[in-house]
Amino acid sequence: MEEQRLADLAVAGAALDATLVAYGEEQSLRVTFLHVIAEYTRRNGHADLLREHVDGVTGS
Repeated sequence: MEEQRLADLAVAGAALDATLVAYGEEQSLRVTFLHVIAEYTRRNGHADLLREHVDGVTGS
């Protein structure tokens, strides 16, 4: 959880429209958060597919 604490410190007090450079491209903190959320949900979806394959239970 140290990574989470450091991330929280890095953005503490920053506006969502504050910009940063990531991979050579300028983007807002808002876009960065949206990217992180999208990646998180994508990976959770992959985990669900693996679990469904193992236990055969699907969501409804």
